Amino acid sequence: MTTRGADHLRTELARLLEVERPPLVAQPDDPDAKRELQALDQHIFYLQASQRTAEIVSPPPPPHDTVCFGATVTVRETGGAESVYRIVGVDETDFERGWVSWLSPIARALLNAKVGQQVAFATPRGLAALEVTAVTYE
Repeated sequence: MTTRGADHLRTELARLLEVERPPLVAQPDDPDAKRELQALDQHIFYLQASQRTAEIVSPPPPPHDTVCFGATVTVRETGGAESVYRIVGVDETDFERGWVSWLSPIARALLNAKVGQQVAFATPRGLAALEVTAVTYE
């Protein structure tokens, strides 16, 4: 997990425990509150387990010309279109932001690639070539 992801996890867990949970606990006779509390407690348990088992990975030292975990990678597709992906932990994945799990096919294709290198990426339509044009770290 990235440092930023770990910070977000801690913040989310604190919010759930301190803000979301107390009003539900205060309604022991409400069946809807009981169901919500049960679902919330399951989510809290999952986040606590993630926090206990997470390995926080710091960015590598400069130069940042190789794609590693935590990298934000700009790639150019064969047609010239550019895309940006950030390689993160499974719990940090956010497709709309371009944050992909390090286990995803695109991340696996990009890991260890260097700026200027082309990598093959399997898509449902066949193999595609991606050129790594930039690598940055937060």
